[in-house]
Amino acid sequence: MSISEKYFPQEPQSPELKTAIPGPQSKAKLEELSAVYDTKAAYFVTDYYKSLGNYIVDADGNKLLDSYCQISSIALGYNNPALLKVAHSDEMAVALCNRPALACFPSTDYYEILKKGLLSVAPKGLDKVCTAHTGSDANEMAFKAAFLFQASKKRGDKPFTSEELESVMENKLPGTSDMVILSFEKGFHGRLFGSLSTTRSKAIHKLDIPAFEWPKAPFPQLKYPLDQFQAENKAEEERCLKALEEIIVNSPAKIAAAIIEPVQSEGGDNHASPEFFQGIREITKKHGVILIVDEVQTGGGASGKMWLHEHYGIVPDIMTFSKKMQNAGFFFSEAGLAGDQPFRQFNTWCGDPSKALIARTIIEEIKDKNLLTSVTETGDYLYSKLEAISAKYDKMINLRGKGRGFFIAFDAPTPELRNKFIAECKKLGLNIGGCGEQGVRLRPALVFEKKHADILASIIDQAFSKI
Repeated sequence: MSISEKYFPQEPQSPELKTAIPGPQSKAKLEELSAVYDTKAAYFVTDYYKSLGNYIVDADGNKLLDSYCQISSIALGYNNPALLKVAHSDEMAVALCNRPALACFPSTDYYEILKKGLLSVAPKGLDKVCTAHTGSDANEMAFKAAFLFQASKKRGDKPFTSEELESVMENKLPGTSDMVILSFEKGFHGRLFGSLSTTRSKAIHKLDIPAFEWPKAPFPQLKYPLDQFQAENKAEEERCLKALEEIIVNSPAKIAAAIIEPVQSEGGDNHASPEFFQGIREITKKHGVILIVDEVQTGGGASGKMWLHEHYGIVPDIMTFSKKMQNAGFFFSEAGLAGDQPFRQFNTWCGDPSKALIARTIIEEIKDKNLLTSVTETGDYLYSKLEAISAKYDKMINLRGKGRGFFIAFDAPTPELRNKFIAECKKLGLNIGGCGEQGVRLRPALVFEKKHADILASIIDQAFSKI
């Protein structure tokens, strides 16, 4: 019996469509909701009571195979029994009803929750965790950690000066900081003020919002499949690494940290080699720049490893997470990254024990069901099927993600064709997502198996034949 059959014996065997998408019920509910809530980005209204396993069900009863999974946020499928069990537990009820201000009043069981959950899968070299609320929040807290650490290192054992204490209340130097965070072309790190200044994926994400003048480094524009263009791609990566070091050396302001995704997600599912990431780690260490690896979308097992950067053999200073973990925050090891005094890295809740319980359960299920192995095997199987489809259609280009589990993507030749393809997939019963201008990305749950891959590949084949 397969993993999904054990979890979801009533899971649909294939997509079932009753209406167009969105159907009449979705349209009516969207109209109702739009009077009080922004629904401009909504595709359809979902019935989460009926959604199950790898299938999302809409308000009209349409059942779609879901390879998008709430923008990569569903780890174990919809209405997973292990998660429902912990949701109905006493420890969850207590965590929800007595949500603590964790920095001031941590719960008696928080250490054990973290030890059995998040800390049990801490990335190599990072043995401490700071919990947060969202991916954007995690990145903002990581930036703050880097600024505080660099300032503390510069200040040494000296106390704050009166000039610092007075000027900071006027938002001026020397109490504030002129240090900066470096990010990469097409990167996406969130939609809060600091994280938006490091986001470079689409103009619409940033328009009309005040931004810091922070530096941007090039991310390699590679040719796919990677193994067929090794010489060209190596030269491109070397160009980008050289540019990165020049930016750091010539920056008029101290670069406190550099942030990068192991695979650029919102910006187009852009991949690079392990050697490129190893080069970034070497350069940042050489120049005393904190390296933040943003695993908000890439973490949680979908690459076949718990954290995608583990494929590259690097150890960052900070690694942020959210989405599939259903919990957010960052891992670190250097004690100074937690702040040198109370209340400097602080907010009321500093995370949420209820989310940490969900994360613990997800991690336990990943281990118990050997889901990383399943992801690797299914990902390889799916990639081979998509390779065959790509060979049939010149409208499916730049297939990438070989050996990276479910982090598989491809492009259409134009944005218009990409959008037509995604719309056609929905008509055929597949919920799939785009990224960048022309990209199509896969983000299924970890319980997505070969039988689901067969359906997905068949629909992709049909969709390309129709556009």
